[in-house]
Amino acid sequence: MNQRQENIFQQLEAYRSELLQVLEHVSEERANIIPIGFYNNIRWNMGHLYLDQYLWIEALTKEKHVELDAFMKWFGFGTSPKHFDEETPTFEELKKYLAQQPAQLKEHYGHRLVEDFTPIEMGMQTIEQVLFRTIFHEGMHLQAILTIHRLLNEAEDQS
Repeated sequence: MNQRQENIFQQLEAYRSELLQVLEHVSEERANIIPIGFYNNIRWNMGHLYLDQYLWIEALTKEKHVELDAFMKWFGFGTSPKHFDEETPTFEELKKYLAQQPAQLKEHYGHRLVEDFTPIEMGMQTIEQVLFRTIFHEGMHLQAILTIHRLLNEAEDQS
């Protein structure tokens, strides 16, 4: 892996670390609250971020990740916490999955970053391009998590 490719994983790890630091200040109870005006909660955003990276890689490589089928019903596009059931990963489980994911991605796909595939959405044809997109996506959901966290703090301060 060359330096540019190492940098991609360093960025992924840095953004994920930032997310996990924010989550250290969130309780499981708060992670499950959907603020007024929102469709999802912090826990849903966590599961969605975990799922999203694998879905894009799967869309590109056509390599199915069967263990993610359940994640689709809980955290896929268009879902909400209303789809949660007793098997949905807990807040703590999702934190663990998110913490492990960058190393897992590096281990499984680090040697394949520039392998060419048939282009998918946005013209992405390498895993490297998919990771750039998912890092951007992670930033968007980190902002959603921060906004929900801030709103919950403000609501608590007012009560």
